[in-house]
Amino acid sequence: MDSVSQRYRYIIRTVGVRSGNAAVEGTRIGVHDVIGLLQNGETVDSLRQNCFPQLTRAQIFECLSYYEDHRGEIDLLVARQMAPAAE
Repeated sequence: MDSVSQRYRYIIRTVGVRSGNAAVEGTRIGVHDVIGLLQNGETVDSLRQNCFPQLTRAQIFECLSYYEDHRGEIDLLVARQMAPAAE
């Protein structure tokens, strides 16, 4: 069991899933996916309703908690995801 699963109930890292980045357990939704959408105007409720209805409020709030503890890592992933594709 890695340190992520020991500290967070819903957040895991699995080799080969989302490049080993933190994700919501039982999904392929990365913490950075949730945070990126929240940073771009979604609210917790709109995120659940419009983007990820399979997530609970607790899972979304735990993504925020993980982000608070790992800002550098998540900010880098969000920036990479939002960057225009190289041609």
